[in-house]
Amino acid sequence: MIKDGEEKGILKRGHSIIVEPTSGNTGIALTGIASLLGYKTEIVIPEKASNETKEIIRSLGAKVYETSDDLCPKVGAGTDQSIALATSIASSRPDTYYSPNQYANEANFLGHYKGTGPEIWKQTDGTVTHFFTGVGTGGTITGVGAFLKEKNPDVKIIGCQPQKDHLIQGWRNFEESAKPDLFLKREKMVDDWVSVTNAEAFGVVNEVFEKDGLLISPSSAAVYACMKKYDIDSGCVVGIFADDGRKFKSIYSEQKIMTEEEFDNALAKAKHVSKIAYM
Repeated sequence: MIKDGEEKGILKRGHSIIVEPTSGNTGIALTGIASLLGYKTEIVIPEKASNETKEIIRSLGAKVYETSDDLCPKVGAGTDQSIALATSIASSRPDTYYSPNQYANEANFLGHYKGTGPEIWKQTDGTVTHFFTGVGTGGTITGVGAFLKEKNPDVKIIGCQPQKDHLIQGWRNFEESAKPDLFLKREKMVDDWVSVTNAEAFGVVNEVFEKDGLLISPSSAAVYACMKKYDIDSGCVVGIFADDGRKFKSIYSEQKIMTEEEFDNALAKAKHVSKIAYM
C-alpha cells in the first residue's frame, strides 16, 4: 500500500505523514516500513488491542490514538470510531496526511493475489482443496481466493467468523460491523462460513503448542478451531496463521490460558519463531 501510494504520487517522502486505523498487524507493518523510508506515522487503534501490540507500534515511532472500538475497527456510519478518527485526521490536512485505508485499498487485495495466493499454490504443488482464513479487511480471503480459483475453480474458500463481542484481534463479526468495501467487491468468492466462539479459539492454543510446538495468536487459534470443526473427508487443507503469539502474553494471562511464567517457557521452546527487530 505504501508502494502504491508512492507510485500514484500521493505519498511523498520527507513530506507526507501516514495515518491509518488498525487492529495491530497492519499498523506495525506500516510503522516499521514508514520508519525505514523516512515517513512519520500516526496509528488509530482500539483500546482493546493487546498492550504488547500498542507498545510495539509506539516503540517503532508512531503516535498512537486509542478508541473504544471493536478489536477489528468497525465499518459503517455511526460505528466506525477508529476509521472515522483516522479519516478526520487525514482530511484536516490532505496535503500532508495520507491514509492507505486498508479496508478499501485495492493494493491490499493485490498483495494477497500476487503474493500469498501464489505462495500457497506453489508450496502445495497445486493440490490445495480448501482454504480457511478469518476476515478483517477482506484482503486475504478475496486475494488468495481469487488466485486459487483461477488455478482451480473447485478450491473451496471458507471464511471464519468470530462470535459477537469476541476477543479475536483483527477479526470481524458481520452482525456487529458492516462489511468493508474491499470485501464487498468480491464477497461471492467465499463458498462457506464457519463460526467460532472465544472458548473454542482460546481452547486450542495449548493444544497446538503441545502437538506442533507453535505458540500462536488468538486469530491463528480461531482458524485452527474452525478447521477442526469443518467436515472434510479428504483433500489438502490450508489455513492462515497470520500471527504468532508473542504479542498476546497479557491476553493469555487474562484469559487464564497460560500464566506469564508458562508463556515465557513456551516462547523459549516455540518452533518457527522468526527474529524480529521490535521486541
